[in-house]
Amino acid sequence: MGITSHDVARLAGVSQPTVSRALRGDTRVSAATRAKVREAAAALNYVPSEAGRSLSTRSTRRIGVLVTDLTNPFYPHLIAPLHDELERLDHRMMLFTERTEAAVAADRLLDRSIDGVVLATVTLDSTLPEELRRRELPFVCLNREGGSPSSDAAVVDNRLGGEIAARELVRLGHRHIAGIFGPENTSTGRDRELGFRMALADAEIALRQAHTRHGPFEFETGAKALAELLETTPVPTAVFCGNDVIALGALDTAKRASVAVPDELTVIGFDDIPMASWAAFELTTIRHDMHEMARAAARLLVERISGSADSAEPRRVVLEPELIARGTHAPAAGN
Repeated sequence: MGITSHDVARLAGVSQPTVSRALRGDTRVSAATRAKVREAAAALNYVPSEAGRSLSTRSTRRIGVLVTDLTNPFYPHLIAPLHDELERLDHRMMLFTERTEAAVAADRLLDRSIDGVVLATVTLDSTLPEELRRRELPFVCLNREGGSPSSDAAVVDNRLGGEIAARELVRLGHRHIAGIFGPENTSTGRDRELGFRMALADAEIALRQAHTRHGPFEFETGAKALAELLETTPVPTAVFCGNDVIALGALDTAKRASVAVPDELTVIGFDDIPMASWAAFELTTIRHDMHEMARAAARLLVERISGSADSAEPRRVVLEPELIARGTHAPAAGN
């Protein structure tokens, strides 16, 4: 028979439950006792059984992460720091990449093989948050929020980001301004557009319907929309895009159409994904700390699972965005 936690307990001079608590970092066990238990475990080459720990604590220490749009280059850069923070908190990440939330909800997220869920691509009309609440499975919204604010969330101030982009375009003297926004059924798409429209209205500049487009947060959305916008009258001198991927699509179309950026067309994105800073793009964009946003979501969820959250009320971590000025913005021609 192999070494057990009872052997560690005898060597350390503590009870077996104390060994279990000490090895999972339970702060109810003193630092000195935790150190003594770890030394005893090391001396005996004891490796805790994950299955046994799950049975004794009714915890798997596994976190499900639902991403329905993994082809978007934004999400890999969000998932990496999320994985690292969960690992630091002694939890494992399980990635679910079904194309729709409905495909994964009933059969996989709710089978109790995980302790909680990170929803990274939830939509405003999704029923999944309510189903998770009904089943009492802890979850946190990351980057996007559902239609109801009654859940923990780590997000950026998307409305403020839209306002910052609009104010920059107004400062540069642009008056013929277009918007290629994200999906209307996402909190990110909705709030970025709302902030942008409100700031333009404050400057008494109308965002014409002919200069407004919506679509998925994809390269093709920006490419197709800008091609259409270049056919409108007057042709926009500036375009705000719902995210950087849309903006890259718009830049591609501008190059194919021999429209000079930024001399003839200013393009502003949102997120500041690593590609935005590449020399081929030098995209001016609205930046937020996506790594800290991911880390905050991990902490919120683990605190909720462990019962150490300060309040039963929903908690929100909201990061402030900022303008990153690169090479795709310039004053309007004639200014």
